[in-house]
Parts: sequence; structure tokens; C-alpha cells
Amino acid sequence: MFNNRVKIKQLLAQEPKEQEVTVMGWIKSFRNNQFIALNDGSTNANIQVVAALGKFEESLLKRFTISAALKVKGIVVPSQGKGQKLELKATEIEVLGDSDAEKYPLQPKKHSMEFLREIAHLRFRTNTFGAVFRIRHSLAFAVHKFFNEKGFVYLHTPIITASDAEGAGEMFRVTTLPFDNPPRNDKGDTDFKEDFFGKSTNLTVSGQLEGELGATALGDIYTFGPTFRAENSNTPRHLAEFWMIEPEMAFYDLEDNMNLAEEFIKYLIKYVFEHNREDLDFLAQRLAEEEKQLPQDKRSEMGLIEKLDFVLNNSFERITYTEAIEILLQSNPYKKKKFQYEVKWGIDMQSEHERYLVEKHFKKPVIVTNYPAAIKAFYMRQNDDGKTVAAMDILAPGIGEIVGGSQREERLDRLEARMKEMHVPAEELYWYLDTRRYGTVPHSGFGLGFERMVQFVTGMSNIRDVIPFPRTPKNAEF
Repeated sequence: MFNNRVKIKQLLAQEPKEQEVTVMGWIKSFRNNQFIALNDGSTNANIQVVAALGKFEESLLKRFTISAALKVKGIVVPSQGKGQKLELKATEIEVLGDSDAEKYPLQPKKHSMEFLREIAHLRFRTNTFGAVFRIRHSLAFAVHKFFNEKGFVYLHTPIITASDAEGAGEMFRVTTLPFDNPPRNDKGDTDFKEDFFGKSTNLTVSGQLEGELGATALGDIYTFGPTFRAENSNTPRHLAEFWMIEPEMAFYDLEDNMNLAEEFIKYLIKYVFEHNREDLDFLAQRLAEEEKQLPQDKRSEMGLIEKLDFVLNNSFERITYTEAIEILLQSNPYKKKKFQYEVKWGIDMQSEHERYLVEKHFKKPVIVTNYPAAIKAFYMRQNDDGKTVAAMDILAPGIGEIVGGSQREERLDRLEARMKEMHVPAEELYWYLDTRRYGTVPHSGFGLGFERMVQFVTGMSNIRDVIPFPRTPKNAEF
């Protein structure tokens, strides 16, 4: 059998007892013609392979270049050097794949994030991205673990859909019609009856509406899949393709919804603390060094580990939107005209407002509830005041909104009136309205942007650096 290897993470946890093992990985460095730092991606730590002087042919040694792939058989012995308890004394070395060191783009030096995005197919090989994507994996696994332990059903909602759940209108169209000469109807418009699905279809912006169908039969469901927005947003917070986690729960009110979301966020952070501490410590150190380059007023008040600990060990502050606006109006940045965007009741709060509430005023995560109906979607439950809806957003330090959710409007007459008011075609959503016709119940749900959660936990400042292959305006490489 070719692959009888031990992963380097597993090997480094062992005691050196002169056991014979095989490791495989890529060369990080080769010095003094005998010491190879080998890494296989299971950890940022390398195993030191000792190729004793005179034991291997000169022609083989010349092939030990950065990123060349090796298969090494050897004996695990106590290390003579500092900082490591063991090393591998090589008995056999095979080069599995050569690497031209002069042409290899990742030289052993510090590279900018912008440069690494240009070679996103190779950036996984850096320590930073190794740590980020191992943590991303752990968070994804923890999502499923959390909901499974609570008895939720994982529902796969469609990626191609004919509905616009958010009323956003900024969607990617899916069609097989010819672009240069599409069929036309009597009015001269594109005739989508001739299209593959017989109607106009798009990539989904949310699995929520379909999720509600599942929740009103199965009780508690969650979705976890890709969603798409055709927004021309070139910011460190936006992607055109991203992953969303959307639980929907029957027999839940707004408070139940908030309680679940807070418990969920804390569970994810705790899981990473328990399973990726080494990667977290590395990223915390990286962030601390990055922040040293910033002016004092731009630096975070807490380090990465401290921030995550703080979220884990504090109850989230809960305030209404009206209270949030009042706090902003009384704030120094508002009085000194430091906010870029206006503050008044009825605005959709911007990131600068959200971050002020979290980072300066309360200094902990905040859940804002009861937003103006005018800035929220048609499906949110209308409050008795006639002005607000039972919505909630969770705001986190560093990135602002991380969760958005609401109690859903379960009253058919109220929902139909709201849809008419917002020009949402009821006839196209007959299937959605049926859940209110046949055994309606109070129910709630929320959406958590997975990349924003990964950003929050890893301390990465740009959302493009927490998804393997970012899709952004004018960029669909790889």
C-alpha cells in the first residue's frame, strides 16, 4: 500500500520511541544540506526531517527545493534542536513531485493579502490560510453538530429558484435562452415560457421561504448552503457567492429565536477553542502584528483570543431599534459629526453605527430588535404599534451585523396585506401562503452569514480571505 503515512499533527503529539514511520508532505525549507522542514497541511507546525550527511545522493539533495513533495520513511528520535521534542531521522526519501524554486510564487517571505488573492490557488500553502481553512472546516462541522444535537432536520433548499425571498431584485439569472436572439412574447419582452424551466429563474438569495415549508411540518429545520447576490459591492464585507446558515423553527417567538442564535454563536466559538487552539493562537499573533502598523485609534481594544473569550462569557445586550437610535443621537461621534451616514429613526443602520453600539457603547455583542417595518422584508411579523416588526439583528465586534432574523408573520390576512403593500406577487407565492392557510403557527428563524462568522473567529479583515475562491465583481478566477 502506497499510503501508510502518519499525519504530521498526529506524529508531533507522540513521544519519540525510535518508532519507524512514513510521512509525506511539502518542503518548507532545506538548510545545511541535511535539515528538511516538512509540512502536510494537518497543522502549521513542520516536522524536521534529518537527511544525514553522506547518506543520500547529491543529485537527490538538489531536488529538495521549496514546495517539492516528499515521501519520507524514518525513525522518530528526540530532537537535538530547540523548540521541538522530536525529529525524523530519514532512512528513505522519495521525491513525489519536483518544484522549480526560482519560479515558485510563494517565496519564504511576507506576502500581502492582495498578492495572495491573485494566486488564490496556492495561498492554502501559507500558514495564515492553512489556519483559516482548518478553522472554517471546524466551524462548518460544528454547525451540523449543534443542530443535530438539538434534533433539527437538515433541509436542502434549491439553489435555482423562481422566488426572490428578500425582495432585493439583485439576482443572477439562470437561463438557457440565447442571449443574442431570445424568443419574444406579444409585448416584445423575453418569453421565458421557452426557457428550460418554463419561467424566469435565478440563483437563490436565501433558502428561508422554502425552509419555512419544512419547519411547518418537521418542527425545526436548518439550511446550510451557497447563496448569491448580484450586488456591485467591492467592499471587504461583501461577496457575490457566500454560504448561509438558516434555521427555521415552528412554535418559536422572537425571544426564543434570539436565545437560540446567541447559544449557537457561543457553541461555534467554544468548538473552535477546543479543537483549533493552535491555529487560533497563530492568527491572534498575526493580527496583533498587523495592528501594530495601524494608528492607535484604529487598533482593536481587545486581541483575538480576548474578543472571542469575551463573547463566550458575556450575555449579549438586548435593545430595541428605537433605543439604539437614541443612543446614537446622544453619542459623541454624532454630536461631533464624525458619522459618515445620518442618524434618525427610520434609517437602516450602517456598519459604523452598529460598530459604535458594540465596540464603544456596550463593549459586547448586541441584539437589536423591533426595526421599522419600512426597512424590513414582507414576511416579518408586524408589531401592535403599526410601525415596527418583530425583527432582530445580532451585531458583533469588528464586523457589525452577523445574524439577521425575525418572527415570521403567521397571520394570513396581515401577510397578504403586507405583500400587496410591497408589491410581492401573492399568486407566485401561493405555496408559501398555504402554510398560513392550513395550520398556521407562530414561527421564527434567522440567517447567519457563514463567511462573516469565519471572519469574526479568525480575525481576518477581508471577507475574501475566508472563502477558498472569492466571487466578487469582475472576478471569477479558478
